[in-house]
Amino acid sequence: MRHASRRVVAEPLVGRVIEPLPDALYRVELDDGHRILCHPAGKARLQAIRILPGDRVQVELSAADPGRGRILQRLA
Repeated sequence: MRHASRRVVAEPLVGRVIEPLPDALYRVELDDGHRILCHPAGKARLQAIRILPGDRVQVELSAADPGRGRILQRLA
């Protein structure tokens, strides 16, 4: 029997896309000043959300590497 994974769910953060990078990566500057590399989450890819420099986005930091994260959604 498999047990449910014990993932730590982090609170989403807000930042601004600084620049798009190759391979669907984006450099995002968080509101606290930190810069991280992000890729779009699965739903963002499936819905073909267009992410441009200057867009405000909601991101989730990676538990394994705090310098990377996922873009959950683009904010209006």
